[in-house]
Amino acid sequence: MNRTFVVYLVAFAAFLGPFTQTIYTPVLPEVASQLHSTSFVVNLTISVFTFFLAIMQMIYGPLTDSKGRRSVMLFGISLYVLASTGCYFSGNIELLLVFRALQAIGIAAGSVVAVTVISDLFDGRERGQAMGTFQMMVSLGPVLGPVIGGFLSGRFNFHSVFLALAATGILVLLLNYLCLKETKPDSGEAARFRFRDFAVILRNRVGSSVIYLGFVQYYVFYNFLVFLPDILSDRYGLSAEQKGLVFLPMSLCIVIGSFFGGKIQARIDGKKVIVLTTFLNASSVLFFLLFYSISLGWLLTGIICFGFFLGLSLPVQTTLLTGAFTTNRATAVGAYNFFRYMGMACSPIVGSLVYRAGGYLLLYGFVVALFLAFGLLLSRRLLGARAVKSAS
Repeated sequence: MNRTFVVYLVAFAAFLGPFTQTIYTPVLPEVASQLHSTSFVVNLTISVFTFFLAIMQMIYGPLTDSKGRRSVMLFGISLYVLASTGCYFSGNIELLLVFRALQAIGIAAGSVVAVTVISDLFDGRERGQAMGTFQMMVSLGPVLGPVIGGFLSGRFNFHSVFLALAATGILVLLLNYLCLKETKPDSGEAARFRFRDFAVILRNRVGSSVIYLGFVQYYVFYNFLVFLPDILSDRYGLSAEQKGLVFLPMSLCIVIGSFFGGKIQARIDGKKVIVLTTFLNASSVLFFLLFYSISLGWLLTGIICFGFFLGLSLPVQTTLLTGAFTTNRATAVGAYNFFRYMGMACSPIVGSLVYRAGGYLLLYGFVVALFLAFGLLLSRRLLGARAVKSAS
């Protein structure tokens, strides 16, 4: 089994999650028109997808630990293909909602199994580099999704988006069926499906630090996705197409940062990296807050730095997390992904309340304070604990 090929193989399956989530966004007005629905109900197809994508992380984690990597991956992709086909044939919004939920339930297996397989196959520095490749691939999902979705819907109609997803899913299913072997270590007995394992993971110093950091980072990331368009419209009068181009550099820098994050672990201790990048993220948001209203160039500088430092941290997080657990590794990955998706879900709700109370100053000021507080906590929990351990 070619390990490098397997990294790209499982990473592509994980890529389909965020790709499917964002490829659909350019066609929302067309969906509302053709299915004779309202914008609110059509937007629910996005929320439903995200909700089930998050919930299923907690299910697939223990299942992957108990049943194995290959069987869970093949089941998830098969369900995804069937659901994408169902979306293609949906003639009303009710059916589309059901099949969008099933899409998420299926493809949610990709990210859990991918990280677990990579952790099974690699150790030490090689694992860090493989995680960098994985995060780089997954980060391309939000970048390519809207671009490809807009192209397909412009040339054909919104149904073509789901046909393309089904066809891609069939290709990924076939490749995984032929090339993905079972990588679950043979420990003599299968791990039992126990939800209390999540409590064990959250009591672990490294596990809980990485998981909660994922929540904070994606809460902040979605603060930019949700509230930045209003700034670009009100302050700079940009069109919808121009606003999309503003987000592109930040997304690309997440990809670039993920690539370097995989490499940097060979030279710098991972715990130091995530502490440092947390403070750098706080600095980039503070820079954005101070200068976003001065010029579009300064605004871009702030979000580009945020994207790069976020990307730099992501492969380090998964390397630390999977290194801290062995028998329940996939369960830990599932909990990590769940908290990241919950950060995405909480961001628009909490952010709206904070914005109403104090505008952009309080909205992004709160984010800076949150990052700084969590950076100090990480310093004490990870670097402080390591120093004490080495001294003893």
